[in-house]
Amino acid sequence: MSESHANAPQKVIFEVLRYIPGVDAKPRMQSYEVPAPKGLTVLDGLLWIKENLDPTLSWRSSCRMGVCGSCAMFINGLPRLACANQVAHLHSDKIIIKPLPNYAIIRDLVPDLEPFFAKHAAIKPFLIRKNIEELDNPTGEFFQSKEELVNYIQFAYCIKCGACLSACPTVATDDAYLGPQALAQAWRYIADARDEGAAEREEEIFSAHGAFRCHFAGACSEVCPKGVDPAFAIQLMKQFMFKKKLGGCKEQHGSELAPPVENWVPKKEYPKAPEHSL
Repeated sequence: MSESHANAPQKVIFEVLRYIPGVDAKPRMQSYEVPAPKGLTVLDGLLWIKENLDPTLSWRSSCRMGVCGSCAMFINGLPRLACANQVAHLHSDKIIIKPLPNYAIIRDLVPDLEPFFAKHAAIKPFLIRKNIEELDNPTGEFFQSKEELVNYIQFAYCIKCGACLSACPTVATDDAYLGPQALAQAWRYIADARDEGAAEREEEIFSAHGAFRCHFAGACSEVCPKGVDPAFAIQLMKQFMFKKKLGGCKEQHGSELAPPVENWVPKKEYPKAPEHSL
């Protein structure tokens, strides 16, 4: 075997769902042969197909580094980020790619996320305070201790990729169910010591399609690329509701403004930068 042939990249088959509503009678699978050098991600493979084989292939992507969540797809049977999964790590010579389940398809691998973001907006994902004037014209920062930060920081890592809803069996059977993403974010704000909006969110999160529709399958947490664990957040939400109904929760009062820092002096002097070497 020649050296050039021995160093040639391995090839894999990308089997991709293609579908244009109103044009195609039904979705179909299309196969592409893609060179797979070391380090090739699924997103890289799709880009290679678009640039070299089929410019009509459609999907979403943006940051290419696992931050924006745009490229979530159903890859070899699991919701994954295409940019964060290397072909070699899938241990298969065939990569089967479909759009996320539980969403309508706009085109090819592009899911319709409008209902997803509508549910996110419904739980009011922002700090709510009784003193609106302080929010509109802030005079300082609301105090938060390190211990208070720990109560919710895990759930603040959500990148809104939609993978959790695509794995949720309840979402598959109830279009109106808020879903793990929205419920986890509702808890992220309720657990925030600076927030006072739990009562304003109750109508949504404790409705017939809210937290108690969760059957705790745990699939949402299993597929989350950021370790948010929305299933855990929903259980904390249920616990919160029980305690509140039984009178075990105090009325929510947001933290006070942090005292101003005056005449701050660093604890130690920072070293000066070295002289320029040129």
